[in-house]
Amino acid sequence: MSSSHFDFTRRSIVLGSLGAAGLTLAPRMALAQGRAETLLMVQELGPNSLDMQGVGSNQTVNGLSWNCYDRLLSYAAKTLPDGTVSYDRTVLAPELAETWEVAADGMSCTFKLRKDATFHDGTPVTAKDVKWSFDRAVSVGGFPTFQMSAGSLEKPEQFVVVDDHTFRIDYIRKDKMLLFNVAVVVPFVINSELAKKNATAEDPWALAWLKNNEAGGGAYKVESWKPGTETILSRFDNWKCGPLPKIKRVIARDIPSAGTRRAMLERGDADLSSGFAPRDFDQLIKEGKVKVTGVPIPNALWYVALNTAKPPFDNVKLRQAIAWAMPYEQIQSSAFFGRAVPMYGGASDVTKPVWPQPFPYVTDLDKAKALMKEAGLEGLETTLSLDAGTATVGEPTAILIQENLAKIGIKASIEKIPGANWRTTLNKKELPMALNRFSGWLDYPEYYFYWNFHGRNSIFNISSYQSKDMDALIDKARFTTDAAEYEATVKDFIGLCMREVPVVPLNQPIHDVAMQKAVSGYEFWFHREPDYRQFAKG
Repeated sequence: MSSSHFDFTRRSIVLGSLGAAGLTLAPRMALAQGRAETLLMVQELGPNSLDMQGVGSNQTVNGLSWNCYDRLLSYAAKTLPDGTVSYDRTVLAPELAETWEVAADGMSCTFKLRKDATFHDGTPVTAKDVKWSFDRAVSVGGFPTFQMSAGSLEKPEQFVVVDDHTFRIDYIRKDKMLLFNVAVVVPFVINSELAKKNATAEDPWALAWLKNNEAGGGAYKVESWKPGTETILSRFDNWKCGPLPKIKRVIARDIPSAGTRRAMLERGDADLSSGFAPRDFDQLIKEGKVKVTGVPIPNALWYVALNTAKPPFDNVKLRQAIAWAMPYEQIQSSAFFGRAVPMYGGASDVTKPVWPQPFPYVTDLDKAKALMKEAGLEGLETTLSLDAGTATVGEPTAILIQENLAKIGIKASIEKIPGANWRTTLNKKELPMALNRFSGWLDYPEYYFYWNFHGRNSIFNISSYQSKDMDALIDKARFTTDAAEYEATVKDFIGLCMREVPVVPLNQPIHDVAMQKAVSGYEFWFHREPDYRQFAKG
C-alpha cells in the first residue's frame, strides 16, 4: 500500500462516517478493516540499509532485521510491574528451531528446525541456510563478528549441518552467553541460495546486494524502501515460526521533526512513535491523549566517552576532573525532564555486582579545577561530538556540558555528526570526547564491559581504553562458575572503571514509546525497536 493510498483510505473512512453519497455500509466496513490492519509509525530516522550486518548500518536497521528475518531462538515474554510486556532475558523460546538440546558434556547444542518454514520466495529453509548465515556473521568483520564472539561464536568450523533440518553448534568453550547470543539480532537466517546468486568473488557474502535487497523468511517482508522517506513492510502470510501477526502492513515514515510527529500522533494521523525529547513525553503523559510506556533500558547508559589513547585524555587526572565538572542535576532536569535513572552521586566503594550503578562523582567545580591544575592542562581546547540523530536530548546535554567545562578552563566546541555516519565515525576512534548511548543486548555487567572497555577494542570502545587488569577481570567474570568469585570480580572491574574514568556516566535511559490508545501488543525488546508481530489495533 502506497502512502497516497493510505491517506485516501483514511479520508474515505471519514467521508463514510458522514454518510457520503454512494458509500454503502459494506465498503465502509472494508475500509475500516484495512485501517485496523495497517500500522503507521512515524520515526526520526529510518533504516540506511536492509542488512544490519553491513558496515555502518544504523539503529533502525535492527528493527527491520528483527521483523523480516528469523533466528533459531528468541526470548520468552514477561510482564513488568507497570503492565508493560517485555522480553525475559533469562528464558529462551523457539523460533526457527522447534527444539534444541545441549550435549551431555556441555560442548555442543543441536537444533531441530521447523520442516514447514520457507523464505519469502517460497524456498524451504534448511540447515544449509543456517550454516551459511552463521558463517557470514563470524566472517564479515566489524560489529556482527564481534557480537558473535561475545557468545564464543567465532569460526565457521563450529557450525555443522547434520541433515536438512538439523543444525549443530560445536562450542570452543563453555560460555553461559552462547545460546542467549543466538537469540539476538545478529545471527538471522538468510536465503543463502538467493544471496549466493548475487555474490561475487570480491563480495562473497553479498554485502552489496543485501544492503538493498531483503532475503529473509520472517513474519514481514519489505514491500518498498525509500531511504530517508518511507519503509513499507507487508505480512508474510506463510510464516510458520509463530502466530500470524494481526497487522498486515506496516508503514514507517521518516519525519525528522519531532513536533510534526507529535502533532500527527495527537491528531490520530499516526499510530506509534518514539524518539521525542523527554519534555514531550512528559507532556504527553500529563495530557493523556495518547498512551506512553517507558522502560529503563537494561545494561544501558548515556555517557561521555574520553579518548584515553590520545593526549590529553590519556591523563587520568583530566578525566577525573571532567567527571567532577559535569552538570549532572541540570542534565537530568533540563535535558531529560527526569525521564532517566541518575548515574551520579553513588558510594565510593562498590558494594553490589550490578550494572549500571551510580559513579561516586557529583558536580564539584573546585575539585575539578584542582585536578586540572595537577594535570597541567588549564586552557585546554577540544571538541565534544554527538550523533545528530539523538539531538533531541543530545544537544541540550552537550550545551550544558560545554558551559560547565568552560568554568574549569576547557573550551569545547560541539560537533554534530549525521546519524547515518555516526557508527562509521566511532569506528575510527578519533573523537576526543563523544556523547553516546550504549545498551548491551545481553544483560550481564561483563557483557557491557566486554563491548566498551575490553582490549579487543570493539567499535563501541570509543574511549580506546586499554588495560590488562581490566581485560583479566572481564574474562574471569565471563567464564567463572564460582558465584562468589563472579561477584567479587564484577565489583572489581566496576571499581576500576570508576577510578580510571574512560567514560563519565550521566544516566540510565528510559525507552519511551507513544501510541494510540487503540493500539495494543507493544513489547519492549533489548534492541529497542518495535516487534510488529505482537501489535493489534481495535
